[in-house]
Amino acid sequence: MKYIRWFDEISIKDIALVGGKNASLGEMFCHLEKKGVCIPNGFAITAEAYWYFLKKNDLVEPLKKAVSKLTDISDLKLLKKVGHDARKIILSGSMPTDLADEIIQAYHELSKQYKLKNIDVAVRSSATAEDLPTASFAGQQETFLNITGEKQLFEAVIEGMASLFTDRAIVYRVEQKFNHFDVGISIGVQKMVRSDLASAGVAFTLDPESGFADVICINSSYGLGENIVKGVVTPDEFFVYKPKLTEGFKPILKKRLGDKKKKLVYTKSFRSPVKNVPISHADQLKFSLSNEEILEISRMCIIIEDYYSFVKGGWNPQDIEWAKDGLDNQIYIVQSRPETVHASRAKEGHKQFVHRLKNVTESALKEKVVATGFSIGQQIVSGPARIIKSANQIDQVHEGDIVVTEMTDPDWVPIMKRAAAIVTDRGGRTCHAAIVSRELGLPALVGAMDATKKIKNSQLITLDASRGKKGYIYDGELEIESLEVEIKKKDWPVQLMINLADPDRAFTNGLLPVDGVGLARLEFIIANTIKVHPMALIDPKRIKDKKIKKEIAEITAAYATPRDFFIEVLAQEVGTIVAAFYDRPVIVRLSDFKSNEYRNLIGGGYFEPVEENPMLGLRGASRYTSEWYAAAFEMECATMRRIRETMGLSNMKIMIPFVRTVDEAQRVIEVMKKNKLVPGKDGLELVMMVEVPSNCILIDQFCKLFDGFSIGSNDLTQLTLGVDRDSQLLASLFDERDEAVKEMMKIAIEGARRNNRFIGICGQAPSDYPEITQYLIKVGITSVSLNVDALL
Repeated sequence: MKYIRWFDEISIKDIALVGGKNASLGEMFCHLEKKGVCIPNGFAITAEAYWYFLKKNDLVEPLKKAVSKLTDISDLKLLKKVGHDARKIILSGSMPTDLADEIIQAYHELSKQYKLKNIDVAVRSSATAEDLPTASFAGQQETFLNITGEKQLFEAVIEGMASLFTDRAIVYRVEQKFNHFDVGISIGVQKMVRSDLASAGVAFTLDPESGFADVICINSSYGLGENIVKGVVTPDEFFVYKPKLTEGFKPILKKRLGDKKKKLVYTKSFRSPVKNVPISHADQLKFSLSNEEILEISRMCIIIEDYYSFVKGGWNPQDIEWAKDGLDNQIYIVQSRPETVHASRAKEGHKQFVHRLKNVTESALKEKVVATGFSIGQQIVSGPARIIKSANQIDQVHEGDIVVTEMTDPDWVPIMKRAAAIVTDRGGRTCHAAIVSRELGLPALVGAMDATKKIKNSQLITLDASRGKKGYIYDGELEIESLEVEIKKKDWPVQLMINLADPDRAFTNGLLPVDGVGLARLEFIIANTIKVHPMALIDPKRIKDKKIKKEIAEITAAYATPRDFFIEVLAQEVGTIVAAFYDRPVIVRLSDFKSNEYRNLIGGGYFEPVEENPMLGLRGASRYTSEWYAAAFEMECATMRRIRETMGLSNMKIMIPFVRTVDEAQRVIEVMKKNKLVPGKDGLELVMMVEVPSNCILIDQFCKLFDGFSIGSNDLTQLTLGVDRDSQLLASLFDERDEAVKEMMKIAIEGARRNNRFIGICGQAPSDYPEITQYLIKVGITSVSLNVDALL
């Protein structure tokens, strides 16, 4: 056939003939099916057919005349008229008989292959200049789903051709200096995957926010995948660590539940073949993919990335669309294109802008929070809010405005280019607003729920996307500091490590040339992600409040049991930090809540004692060895095993906090052994916090039990000077630079070195006082672990 190419007849070399989407599908269909990547079959109607259609209907000259009227793409009124006229010209044409015959023949052949009378297909438009290294045409043309029968197919094909002249496509070609009549369009016709009966989504072969290369990021929701791309829903989000997956482990690093309030499904309507329907609350609380499906998609993504990297001769990360068929339960890949934002920036060197707010306390910030969402762009910006409902309101947007809207689509790009930042009520980190904001270098908050209702038009606001996955909108114009830091390894006199508690910042911080993580705090993760007291998950019968019971039931609903919830979620969060620094050491401190802090967890009031001085009470090692807490500590141990054994992250060391006596240390180790965490087995190293003066005085005895040590300067100062670190009345006496505290540190360091044990410091002192760092280096400290802002 003259104008039809089946997927097994085309390759990535055929972009000029069939466009980027179809060329990639053909390449994968020919080379990756045998490697386990499932591609639904289909065919491409070539760009030659598009030109033939125009010439046969005498549309070329009218099109040129219409487009020539556009002299200024910033004149949006004129742009809309030119785009409308151009599309109307193409839609006025009729399908030439010989071309129609070829399309019908191919359509019925595809139907026959799948043993259907009139197969349901996806019709995708693909520009012939698409996915070039210098220009990404993603999202510029239209896609039509659940197209059935000859009449629907012809209409979709002609509308697909007309979409070459959408307003956004016209602007994009002008900006990229493409002649409108040097770019053709091909139409892909592919067997539909019945994800309306299951789930679908997008996957990136890197972290789309930080550019961290060793993960697969998957977004998923129920129904057809268009809802994710268009930002109609906030999807589930999953991260998988690539290196350990290829070694046979199951390293799911993150599973975040989206709201998934709607799903796109088939209808029987000729004019509207798909529609959105609500999802039950029970299904919203469940993940749209099983663990095995998450891993299966990730394996396919790795195969695709490896293949295209081989073809390119260098790293070639991919932006992939996948869908699960609800009839055969098979996962299919329906599209793959190069990811261009981070792949191109990787060549630009290792400089990083660090943004932070100045002259404002954390407590003051909490009072100023107007809205929160998923952060994009790792920047902070202030400006007037501009509430916009549609792309037609571009004339209301001025340079420096922060645009606030329900969601964006490709027609919004001209508005986004004027804005200082973008805020959307809906969408996840792979929706249109997120992707385009990254490409434009804009900070954004997506999935900010009711931001359009909470923020007033012209209100001065500050958007902070610098704090990890969660971003914030603050009321008012806050003072911002921006620093450019050159990221490169230096000749440090000791190992330089960082303190890290927020897994959402792990991928970004993992790119720093540090020697590892000196302190990863478990209690921060438990408070912010688990939220429920461990014993409330183990013994829920003790909870009498029905509201608390309901809250716990909803939090844990996506997991088989409350115990599974605790272990899996905690392992994912901690595992993210450990993976981000692989194979550098990451020292994970087991939970060090005080009883008053444990009481603040959901259900905590039913289990925790009331202590007069919790700072000196039931915490650390004493808690782990108490009988009443044994079942909860068993879950922490199971979490650590999951990270090392299931995820394969053997670079994790385990640290025990607040050990008062040698006997207590021995008892903790015995409890850990009973829970199958055996020091030395499979390289497991055990570290002890040096926080109590007894740790320094008896350092030689502790060296017989532990592989290394880390000084906790806050508690060591408190207990050496007898100063309650929480007391404002005694604040002037609390000083880590006191000679007695320095002498305690020196005793511990010299003792550890005498016994060939490593010893670092992870307390606050080095981050606050450079002179403490100099002193510790002088007396022989092995490593210094700093807060990231102090490090930079």
